[in-house]
Amino acid sequence: MVPSYETMGDWLEEISQKFPDAFFEELDGGIQLEEQALPDPEFPPGEMYIMGEYCHDMLGRYIVLYYGSFAALAEREEWTQEDWEDELWETFSHEFTHHMEGLAGERGLEIKDEAFLEEQRAIWEQ
Repeated sequence: MVPSYETMGDWLEEISQKFPDAFFEELDGGIQLEEQALPDPEFPPGEMYIMGEYCHDMLGRYIVLYYGSFAALAEREEWTQEDWEDELWETFSHEFTHHMEGLAGERGLEIKDEAFLEEQRAIWEQ
């Protein structure tokens, strides 16, 4: 099941309303939903996708989620609507954790992500 970009946007709006206003402090670029998929260039094509990113750059602080990345995995893994909503919640929460840690000067989740990707690269290199 692959819902439309608009449907995912509606789900994202519903999810974002469940987070406290404090989480949005200094998130000046807000939450963005991009249509394209973002394959991870460090992996074979179609094997690893970037679902979302927390960005802190000259444009400010913002979260980007990639509809196309979700859709690519959903097709491959035959997701249900519940799978979509769970993955969206998990990714959204994950990126918000990066935001909150960034505000606090922490890097715990970033370090955990780096370790996970290193482990996955080792698997693919075998």
